[in-house]
Amino acid sequence: MKNIRILLTTCLLACLSFFAFAQSVTPVKWAYKTVKVNDSVAELQFTANIEPNWHLYSQKPGQGQIELPLVFNFTKSPKYERIGKVAEPTPQSDYDDIMDAHSNFYTKQVTFKQRVKVKDDQPFTVQGKLEGQACIEGRCTPIEEKFSFDLKDFHPVMSSVAEENTETENADNEAVESDADMQTAQIAPAADEPAEKAEEEESLLMYFLGAVLGGLVGLLMPCVFPMIPMTVSYFSKDGNTGKRNAMLYGLFIILIFVVFGLVLSLIFGADLGNVLSTHWIPNILFAIIFFIFALSLLGYFEITLPSSWVNGSAKRQNAGSVAGIFFMALTLVLVSFSCTLPIAGAVALNAAGGSFLKPVIGMLGFSLGIAVPFTLFALFPNMLKKLPKSGGWMNTLKVVLAFVELAFALKFINVPDQTYHWRILDREVYLSLWIVLFSLLGFYLLGKIKFPHDDDYPVQKSWFRFLLSVAVFSFVVYMIPGLFGAPLKAISGWLPPMTTQDFDISNIVRTESGSGGATASTYQWTEDPMYADKLEIPFGIKGYFDYDQALRVAKKEGKPVFLDFTGHGCTNCRNVENAVWIDPEVRRIFAEEVIVCTMYADDKVIPLPDEEKGKLTDANGDPITMLGAKNRHIEQTKYHENSQPCYFVVDPDGNILSGPTYYERDKDKYIAFLRKGIDAYKGNKE
Repeated sequence: MKNIRILLTTCLLACLSFFAFAQSVTPVKWAYKTVKVNDSVAELQFTANIEPNWHLYSQKPGQGQIELPLVFNFTKSPKYERIGKVAEPTPQSDYDDIMDAHSNFYTKQVTFKQRVKVKDDQPFTVQGKLEGQACIEGRCTPIEEKFSFDLKDFHPVMSSVAEENTETENADNEAVESDADMQTAQIAPAADEPAEKAEEEESLLMYFLGAVLGGLVGLLMPCVFPMIPMTVSYFSKDGNTGKRNAMLYGLFIILIFVVFGLVLSLIFGADLGNVLSTHWIPNILFAIIFFIFALSLLGYFEITLPSSWVNGSAKRQNAGSVAGIFFMALTLVLVSFSCTLPIAGAVALNAAGGSFLKPVIGMLGFSLGIAVPFTLFALFPNMLKKLPKSGGWMNTLKVVLAFVELAFALKFINVPDQTYHWRILDREVYLSLWIVLFSLLGFYLLGKIKFPHDDDYPVQKSWFRFLLSVAVFSFVVYMIPGLFGAPLKAISGWLPPMTTQDFDISNIVRTESGSGGATASTYQWTEDPMYADKLEIPFGIKGYFDYDQALRVAKKEGKPVFLDFTGHGCTNCRNVENAVWIDPEVRRIFAEEVIVCTMYADDKVIPLPDEEKGKLTDANGDPITMLGAKNRHIEQTKYHENSQPCYFVVDPDGNILSGPTYYERDKDKYIAFLRKGIDAYKGNKE
């Protein structure tokens, strides 16, 4: 369940018909409670009671998650101040092998908590809105609800002691229990809590091992590797004292990097993942950083810290035994900045969306990869004889890492490109750039191109470079069919969605070789579809994106309407499309016998025309001005549904002929659903 990183807004009805398809459209019911911590601090508790078999997604998206995380939006007021972020218990986690993604969610009941510092002794309310998504097997429903907490009988104090005490408790984004809270209803424990903890620990272990590997790669950089013999010779000349000092040297390297990780946690904490997944600014910023460091690794310029920092640290190396060793370690870290920071930065960025301790764990692993070899060589100097000599291979490693960083930079640009409909990096453009990048890397490994820091290293004698070039060119050959629509399942999670592919030859071949006659692409629009400049239907299927326009066209053409309630972030919608809509017979029906109307319920970018704004209001009485809100309103009020995917066949007046059907991947059953609606429409006409 892969994350497209768009926050979902929706309109929940206050009441729906009890008999409407026997379908619950409010799978999550919220209860609110205010707990007094002390005279100036209140704890706001949001308890979600979740219907059986449903699950509510966490604030912290899993790796690759496409379902939208829970978000709490507070109305700002001078009468209170939030202390930290909304805390939550450890969520359950699940892995989807089809989408190669993890998701974090809750079942049954869960309580979220937010502490606030009260600044007014008069009664007032804390208001806001929460937004998220709940799913059951095969379909999802958006969650949106306004909340309000009454605060009274508080006596604010000028000191910030209460804030300092409670902010520490909330720092790791875990639920906080108070004495008053112990007397209230407790969160229902998850039945598989031990398994969840084991899975989380396994994830952290793999992250830690990856960070250690990053440190070992950093050790091989040209600015670090040559320092090993000099450092070892310095410590080995003093016998046992030198060995003790070597161990201190390694410990200080670890300490410096861990402190860096701790600073990251204090600044960003576990909330960094939400920022990365919901806004274009950090993604573009990271893309620029990776691009700059890649050019530096290629040798076009050097990124260095101010020389005064390095020189100042080096001068203090003789300040005393322990202090001098510390500044030796600090000097190593500063000198290695230009080589190791891109790797350390990648480790730190990979901590996004993790716990408060994850950046610390990452820097611990990275520093161990650098410090432990230094210490071991100092303790066992004879091991130095087995080390390879410094040479061109170190620059080769830098260049390989530079190309990998350029590929990562494109991935960061791809996130906001899809979320905000920029359409800069369509799938074939993205693949073309990757093909060029890795082709250049392959030619570099064969010695056909060189960069500023390359010497006359005899590449023709390096069997490793030759085998590595074979692997790189094989990867390039694998990607080339993707330019023509091949799914490329091994790397699909790194690519833009197939709907951005302009030319899909595999789809054309399947269509032309199918038994059906006309295809979906043969349909000629009676009216130019609204919003077609920003939205599209997969596999070249032609249709409309506005409900009123689709009904109007259906009346003109004398056809029923196929309603497709979908979403940009709907994984199961994509699964149904890939399993069923690609079939020639289904696409023939879409082309010849129905008017297709695809209604994106989670779109927050596309506004309604001025003449339509405010004609409809949501369940909270707010005017509807966006296309996504209009689509949700229609689905909820007219069809008493609140989930995606959800499909109907209706007549030109919007009356239901067949459906709803949801997550149906059986082609024959899906065609039967379509035929039932089409036959009912023909029967009514007769």
